[in-house]
Amino acid sequence: MTEPHSHSQGEQESMYIQVLGSGTSMGVPIIGCRCRVCTSTDPRDHRLRTSVFIRIGQLHLLIDTSSDFRQQMLRAGIDRLDAILFTHHHMDHISGMDDVRCLNVIHKMAIPIYASEQTMQNIRRVFAHAFDAGNQVSTVPMLIPHLITEQAFQIQGVRIQPIPLWHGDLPVFGFRIGNFAYCTDVSRIPEPSYRLLEGVQILILGALRQRPHPTHFSIDQAVAEARKIGARLTFFTHMTHAISHAETERELPEGIFLAYDGLELQLPYRDGP
Repeated sequence: MTEPHSHSQGEQESMYIQVLGSGTSMGVPIIGCRCRVCTSTDPRDHRLRTSVFIRIGQLHLLIDTSSDFRQQMLRAGIDRLDAILFTHHHMDHISGMDDVRCLNVIHKMAIPIYASEQTMQNIRRVFAHAFDAGNQVSTVPMLIPHLITEQAFQIQGVRIQPIPLWHGDLPVFGFRIGNFAYCTDVSRIPEPSYRLLEGVQILILGALRQRPHPTHFSIDQAVAEARKIGARLTFFTHMTHAISHAETERELPEGIFLAYDGLELQLPYRDGP
């Protein structure tokens, strides 16, 4: 594959997706590591922590506030979020939350956040200051929590379908919006979830490294899952420094690629498969 900055499926009202981070919890390069990927000059080997931005019309959505949230917002020029969806509560997916307050200040409004009960409990624990009505700190994130289940819900008329997944023994969510699905940090897809993924055109799927891992798909496992799901385009994310972008992508089957920070995707938006 050449190195296009975007993959477009049409000019009608569209969904725009930008990969803000494609790295695992330590990011790439890893502090103190001098391996060939961590010292690579290929910008696609430089991976911030995993997150994705989605724009549909005037609706701005973010999936996960990664540890690199501030840098990602600045780099992508994003200055407004209408809602944040959370896949799960691991720190590389929530720890950037405190910087949401910058957007609160600019727009003078709280931001709705959507998460499972378990994820929301952990967000409330880690960011207790944001939910403490008696907190005297001058600026804290202003958040409007919404609990979600496996049932679809809407944000400003856009239908969001949570996709139940397993991350080791931790239940997590992927999300389907129109014909796009995002499933990071996954080691097993329950059988009913495949039905929720039917007809997906673009899939972003977690693939940690070549070697097996107890809580993440390996590259080979992710390839098998991508083939089973059958999206027109699949992009792997949440990759360690064991993955050289150029070398690994050359070995992937047709229609399967590695995501990279700054990758832009576009497809027509439609509600449902």
